[in-house]
Amino acid sequence: MSTPSTVDRAFETALYDTADDALDTAASLLAADPAADAELARRGEEFVATAWRRGWQPADLVRIVRRELDDVHVRLVAALIRARAPHDRARGPRWAAQLDDLPDAEATAPPRTDRFSHATAVLELYRLLLRLPGLEPLEAGAAGDAGGATRRGRENRPDSRALARIRGLLAKAEATGYPEEAEALSAKAQELMARHSVDEALLAAQAQGSATSPDTPGACRIGVEPPYEQAKAVLLDAVADANHCRAVWNESFGFSTVVGFEADLEAVELLYTSLLVQAEAAMTKAEAGQRAGGRRRTKTFRQSFLAAYAHRAGTRLRAAAEAATEAATEAATTGVADANLLPVLASREVAVTDRVERMFPQTTTTRLRGAADAAGWTEGTRAADAARVGHHRPLKRG
Repeated sequence: MSTPSTVDRAFETALYDTADDALDTAASLLAADPAADAELARRGEEFVATAWRRGWQPADLVRIVRRELDDVHVRLVAALIRARAPHDRARGPRWAAQLDDLPDAEATAPPRTDRFSHATAVLELYRLLLRLPGLEPLEAGAAGDAGGATRRGRENRPDSRALARIRGLLAKAEATGYPEEAEALSAKAQELMARHSVDEALLAAQAQGSATSPDTPGACRIGVEPPYEQAKAVLLDAVADANHCRAVWNESFGFSTVVGFEADLEAVELLYTSLLVQAEAAMTKAEAGQRAGGRRRTKTFRQSFLAAYAHRAGTRLRAAAEAATEAATEAATTGVADANLLPVLASREVAVTDRVERMFPQTTTTRLRGAADAAGWTEGTRAADAARVGHHRPLKRG
């Protein structure tokens, strides 16, 4: 019996039949034929390549496998992605960063197992990969956009001094044990992000020789992990909104797609990650206070805390961003070189909206569930330390 025939028989038995006995039968076939291992791995690389064509990226595959299966399957898919990488075309810095962030093969070496158990895990993974639907393409060329080369050129530039300062402020915010100081540092980081966004917009317009033809907005996916995904998605939406981006949440696959210009996407990724760290630290402290007062911590308390934190933090971020943008606009209108700032910013907003509408022609809105705990809401609001509460846009879902 030839090795490809063994793999074909196993696939025919297991991948298109979800019965448990079918999986056992196929795993037995593979376990009995060690010569089939190389062909089995090659087919796995083909499944990964197909996922790329359907719009998935390395972080997306790891995320969905972690959500749906077990650690052994995460190790397997990471190995397949690594094996496939040398055969893929260059896909830019963000893709390369995802490859670098794959689970460490040496640190997560699989436990010694028998061939049957290994074959079973491989087939379970391939079942999942086979059934992955198509996702909205993020790459400019795949979406038919112009200006991708300009954006890629900017992505390949070294980090600016502004981004270095922003990272430093956020690191201090995460490290401090004082919520008020953390919130002040985050607000300062948002102010710098807004200024950096204006600078990048002007540079892009000058490079293209037209203030009304900005380079093309890009897109990235940011994981929104359980628990309390809704509240975290609201926080991400608020961060995106404050930084001239739009976020669309995909609850089923555990991510939001954020659309915006590259400098703004970087700001969203940095600030959202930092605010999550800060929110969870503040929530832990608030829960300790609740327990000291004789109240047991509850899921509803945590959900309400994060919802309030997201709502209030969004208001503070927007206020900081608007103030910084207004200051930059006033400064620009007093000079000749930067007199086109307003049409640049307006055209970039239109470009982002247009890209979102083309990527997601149909979205729905959803109400935040489980935010009924008054103590959690009060503590979350206090942790965000906002001056006032404003209305945020409904959460978009693809």
